[in-house]
Amino acid sequence: MQKFSDKVALVTGAGGGIGRAVACALAAEGAKVVVADIVEAGRETVALIEAAGGSAVFVRTDVQSSADTAAMVQEAVTRYGRLDIAVNNAAIDPEVAPEAEWDEAAMARVLGVNVQGVFLCLKHEIAQMLAQGSGAIVNLASAAGVVGVANKPAYTASKHAVVGLTKASALQYASRGIRINAVCPGAVDTQMLQENLGGGVDKSLVGANHPIGRLASAEDIARAVLWLCSEDAGYVLGHALVVDGGLTVQ
Repeated sequence: MQKFSDKVALVTGAGGGIGRAVACALAAEGAKVVVADIVEAGRETVALIEAAGGSAVFVRTDVQSSADTAAMVQEAVTRYGRLDIAVNNAAIDPEVAPEAEWDEAAMARVLGVNVQGVFLCLKHEIAQMLAQGSGAIVNLASAAGVVGVANKPAYTASKHAVVGLTKASALQYASRGIRINAVCPGAVDTQMLQENLGGGVDKSLVGANHPIGRLASAEDIARAVLWLCSEDAGYVLGHALVVDGGLTVQ
């Protein structure tokens, strides 16, 4: 039996990478999925879901916009009647320089997408879930949200903030039927990782830094997200689930 056959889910940053893997996995388990992204690649995710027999709709969303995130949630309600699951995945990771060399505007942009974006999504998702009396939310943080990462001041700060937002909001709404958790991946084999590394770096060397000996696949992370969304994790609250192949254990 499909775990989410009676559920409606939304996933931000679902045009590729982890977000696409999560959206497709939710649909494969029966969820109707709102695919949100600022890029049109979200339509490709919808096409993949529909080709596999699932139901999905694309909503172009800038998570830095309160109007966009409100409209994203409203689309779920208008199209499918409710919102049971939200996965706040949209993020950017552009930096490779230490603090003294980092541009202030770039710092603000990272915090705007990765922190303000999660905050705005939570704001509108929680409002809808409160009206229903239930819901599950998973925020995508990072291994960089639980340890420091050299040359990544903005990204590290932003992902620590996502973990903090997760814990605070989980405490706020635990007694009102809403479970909020986070997943903290290590390095994941996605286009974002390759762009971050640049063309001259062999990504297999990054995987070798993980005790498990490889990069995560997007599907590895999706399985962890789906567990937190499911009733199997019904007593898990405010948790930052590290899924990093042992990277932060070293």
